[in-house]
Amino acid sequence: MKTMKDTKTLLSTLWIVVMINMLKADILSLYIPGTLDELAKFAGETPITQLMLGGAIMMEISIIMIFLSGILKYKANRWANIIVGIMTILFVVGGGSPYPHYIFIATIEVLCLLLIIGIAWKWRNTEG
Repeated sequence: MKTMKDTKTLLSTLWIVVMINMLKADILSLYIPGTLDELAKFAGETPITQLMLGGAIMMEISIIMIFLSGILKYKANRWANIIVGIMTILFVVGGGSPYPHYIFIATIEVLCLLLIIGIAWKWRNTEG
């Protein structure tokens, strides 16, 4: 039987995997010629700084989930993982790139996020 601590550790570890993959996708994307030009076209009339701030906020929320998954009480923890998991999937897919490395890494991220959501959804408070 899994304890509350086991579930928190598993969720936190999965968020670490998601974050490492997000960083890896961004770093590899920097090596693609014309990436900044593509980002500018994608942004349209939105200044790139605002677009990058939005991305930074989403990544920071995911980083915070590494910590929060380990300390939040059951109910808040469960719902935070479900809600932030869904938001992060939308961020990963919505900000996607057609490059093979991104598709591969994003697939791993989405699978981990679906696992986070599934674990949180099925999680029952065993400590009353």
